[in-house]
Formats: sequence, structure tokens, C-alpha cells
Amino acid sequence: MTTKTSDENTETCKAQALLKLLSGKFRPEVFRLSLNGPLRFSGLLRDIPGANKQSLSTALRELEEAGLLERKIISEKPLHIEYYLSVKGKSLVPFFHQLESIGNI
Repeated sequence: MTTKTSDENTETCKAQALLKLLSGKFRPEVFRLSLNGPLRFSGLLRDIPGANKQSLSTALRELEEAGLLERKIISEKPLHIEYYLSVKGKSLVPFFHQLESIGNI
């Protein structure tokens, strides 16, 4: 007999869901770098050691889908895309700083 697995959110609390979101590949680095201002894809590839296009693209998409980053198309020449912290993302900054300070113990 097989059991049916559920794809629903299985986290027991919202904090667990947040930690899971920020613990993916390159997501903490992207979030940390977004604190300094707008991000561009090519800049992230340079600034994050070991980053590749596919993994970085996935991390940006997941942070955007979670509502932590906003994507803006800049139509000036050269055409490019910038990523900004959303209002929701900015609200997490104090918690992110607390997590970083605990990590320095």
C-alpha cells in the first residue's frame, strides 16, 4: 500500500518557511547583496564565487516569486534588468541582520 504525499506547505511555523526560503543555493548571498542597492545579473555572477547562470537565475526567480525581490526592466540602452528589495524583503532586513550576528558567535 502506498501513501499519498502532499505537496502542501509542511512547515510547522512561518519562521521555518522563511529560513527554508533564505537557505537555498545562492539565495542568502543574493539577499545580502540586495541590501546595498539594485542588483544586475552580470554583477551577481561576478560578486558571488562559484555562481553559474542557471543556479543564479533560479535563486532570483524564487526570491521574486516569494515577494522578496522586485524585477524591473530598464529600457535605456543597453536594455537590462535590475532586482530590488521589495517592501516585504525590506521588512526582513532586521531579522537577517540578527541571523548574521548570531552566526558570528
